[in-house]
Amino acid sequence: MRSKRTLLALGAGAAALTLGLASCSGGSTDESNDGGGSSGPEVEVFTWWAAGSEKAGLDALVSVFDSQHPDLEFVNGAVAGGAGSAAKDLLQSRLQAGDAPDTFQAHAGAELQDYIDAAQIQDVSDLYDEFGLTDAFPADLIDRITVDGAIYSVPSNIHRANVVWANPAVLEEAGLDPEAEYDSIDDWIVALDAVQETGKTPLSIATTWTQVHLLETVLLSSLGAEEYNGLWDGSTDWEGSSVTTALEEFELLMSYTNSDRDGLDWPDATQQVIDGQAAFNVMGDWAEAAFAEAGLSSPTDYIYFPVPGTAGVFDFLADSFTLPVGAPNEDGAKAWLETVGSAEGQAAFNKAKGSIPARTDADTSDFSPYQQSAIEAWGSDVIVSSLAHGAATPVATLNKVSDATSKFTTGASDLATFQAELAAAVNG
Repeated sequence: MRSKRTLLALGAGAAALTLGLASCSGGSTDESNDGGGSSGPEVEVFTWWAAGSEKAGLDALVSVFDSQHPDLEFVNGAVAGGAGSAAKDLLQSRLQAGDAPDTFQAHAGAELQDYIDAAQIQDVSDLYDEFGLTDAFPADLIDRITVDGAIYSVPSNIHRANVVWANPAVLEEAGLDPEAEYDSIDDWIVALDAVQETGKTPLSIATTWTQVHLLETVLLSSLGAEEYNGLWDGSTDWEGSSVTTALEEFELLMSYTNSDRDGLDWPDATQQVIDGQAAFNVMGDWAEAAFAEAGLSSPTDYIYFPVPGTAGVFDFLADSFTLPVGAPNEDGAKAWLETVGSAEGQAAFNKAKGSIPARTDADTSDFSPYQQSAIEAWGSDVIVSSLAHGAATPVATLNKVSDATSKFTTGASDLATFQAELAAAVNG
C-alpha cells in the first residue's frame, strides 16, 4: 500500500537523520499537508521541503494541485535534510529497490545525469508540448535542462545562489554603512574585520553543503563567469594559480565564520542574521522566505546584494520534478507535473519560497522587492550554473567535492591537498 510505503520511507529518513545527516529545523512530514481530504488515487511526492519556509512553498503548491486535480490525493513524502542530503540518500535506496515514488524533487541540470544514466527517470519532453511549457519557459532554460534532445524534469522555480544577506543594525554597530557596495572579496574583508571587532559573528554559515555553496560563490567572484564556467567544461585548470587564489580567499572567509557551523543547517545560519548575532550570510534566495516568515522587511530589517565580485552574474539553480521509471501512479505524477509547470502553481509556490517562476507569464505583481530584483537580474545577467545545487555537476562529483571541502574546513587537509582533491573530484 502507498501509505505503508511512505511511512517506511519517512521512518528510514528519520533513522538516517539520527546517524548525523543534516536536518532542517522541525520535523519531517506534516499530516496536515496530505491533500485536502481527497479519497481519490494517491500521488506520492518526494521532496526535502519538510519544514519552515520550504514547507510553506510546498503547501502553497499543494493547494493549487488540490484545486486543479481534486480527484487525486497528495501524499507527502518529504524527508528533512539541508539541500536534500538525507532525501537523496533515501531516494537512491528506494529507486535501487524498485520502490520509486510517483515523482521526486531534484535540481535541474547535471544533477539529473546520474538518474538518466541509471535509467531511473523518463523523458518528459512530450509533456512540455502537452502543457505548453516550451513557449512558457525561457529558451535559455530549456537549453540548460535538455540532455541529448530530451528533457527529464519540470522546473518549479529559478533560484539565485550568489546572494549575501545582512543585518543593517549589526553593520551600523560596527560603524559600517548598510548601503555600502563591495566590489571584491578584499573590500568585503574590511567590513568583516569591523564586525569581528564588535564581538559579533562576521559571516554565519552552517554544515558542509553551505560551505560548498560559499566556495562556489568565491570561485565565481575570483575567477569571473567565463573561467568559472571553464571549471565544468575543462577549459579552466583546477590546479592552476587562479584557482589557488580563489581557495585562499575561501580559506580567509572561513576564518570569519561561526565556530558551531558544522552542527547547524541553513535556517540556523540565516537565523543568526535575523537575530542580530551575525552580520552577513551567503545563501540562496530561499533565505528571502525565511526573512519574510520572521515578519521582517527590507531594507529596514535586512539587506541583500550579490556576493562581492559577482554583480551582473546570476548563479542559477532550479528545483524540479521528475517522472520516475516505475512510478506506481504515472498519471497522477503527470498531473503533479502539470500543476508544477502551470502559471498558477508557479506563482503560488514561488511567492512563498522566495524564488522566481521559471515561466515568463506567471503573475508576479505581488512578489517581494527582492524577487522583483531577481526577475530583472534573471533577464539581464550572465547566467552560470550552481555547483552546490546540482546544476553544474552530477551528484557523484558533488559528493566528492563536499568530502574534500569538509576535510579542509575541519582542518583534516591543507590548501594544496584541498585543491588537488577538488581537481580529482571534477576531472575524475
